[in-house]
Amino acid sequence: MDAMNIKQPPATGADKVFAEPKSRVDDFSFNQQVADVFDDMLDRSVPYYGEIQRQIAELASDFATADGPIYDLGCSTVNSFIAIDRYLPADFSTKFIGIDSSKEMLEKARQKLEEIKFRHPYELRHGDLNHGIAIDNASVVLLTLTLQFVRPMHRDHLLKSIFDGMAPNGCILLVEKVLGEHSTYNRLFIKHYYEMKRRNGYSEMEIAQKREALENVLIPYRLEENKELLRRVGFEHIDVFFKWYNFCGIIAMKA
Repeated sequence: MDAMNIKQPPATGADKVFAEPKSRVDDFSFNQQVADVFDDMLDRSVPYYGEIQRQIAELASDFATADGPIYDLGCSTVNSFIAIDRYLPADFSTKFIGIDSSKEMLEKARQKLEEIKFRHPYELRHGDLNHGIAIDNASVVLLTLTLQFVRPMHRDHLLKSIFDGMAPNGCILLVEKVLGEHSTYNRLFIKHYYEMKRRNGYSEMEIAQKREALENVLIPYRLEENKELLRRVGFEHIDVFFKWYNFCGIIAMKA
């Protein structure tokens, strides 16, 4: 690894998407306004986001093969690709394939990869995971804070498509916001999550308006429900690599 020679991606603007009062709060959208500040939003809204990305990069590099592409479904601004790149040799020939439903996110991703002169072959595709996905011989598939935005009725089909398209011994890395296993835990976890957002500079109004915007589009499962979903479509050897209150990271292998 030659991490010292890899350029850092450019910084993005500060997240002020919900900083002003709105007469009507629309459903959350990955539009241009969000794409422009998304990295700051992730840093301040996802606990231990940098550590999660480091873990994803380490585990992805453990399973990556030269002839098996690395897919990031819901790649947004490709932070995971940039993190994984630091753990792979420059001459490692695996291909990175990013898929996202937001054209604004894909454009931002393309700009970042070009600016840092990304060292590996890559392809960015526009696609809606609710409509299914084609995966071919993947060594690693990432779903980082993405499955929670796929409508529940489509999640089994999506995960089965991923499983069928993965190479033997490949792995899926699933990071999700989750519900507590008991209503008391759920209430406490959410309380402490909002405390974290206040510590990171979000106002009560920003927290409340974003919560309302996400209410109908982000539908979390419990941790055990996500693990059962993975088992149901065929994954084995499922384990948790990250857990913080209402966030978790799961790894599962295709035998």
